[in-house]
Amino acid sequence: MNESTEKKLQQMQLFEQQIQHLASQKQQIQMQIVEINSAMEELSDKEIAYKILGGIMVKRNSKDLKAALAKDGKVLALKMEKLEEQEEKIHIKAKKLQEEVLKEMKGAENE
Repeated sequence: MNESTEKKLQQMQLFEQQIQHLASQKQQIQMQIVEINSAMEELSDKEIAYKILGGIMVKRNSKDLKAALAKDGKVLALKMEKLEEQEEKIHIKAKKLQEEVLKEMKGAENE
């Protein structure tokens, strides 16, 4: 195997690590979205709720809390979208690199 092929294989491993990291980030964001949706559901029939700030619970209007949760949910949805875009770009690069490596390896076999 030539040096170029080895470098490409190392790059493919790096892409795989990046994809795993992005998957982990996406999972964390998905968990946060589930928590937000659950909290919004709990607040749906309540007028007053409590929010934890630092080490204390503060009484809040549930409408205000729902608005803040909705905003947080939109931010998380945007983050998820960006992560998915990054993941797709890396997949495309990895596939292209894989095709190059396979071509080089087949060429080396034929020599």
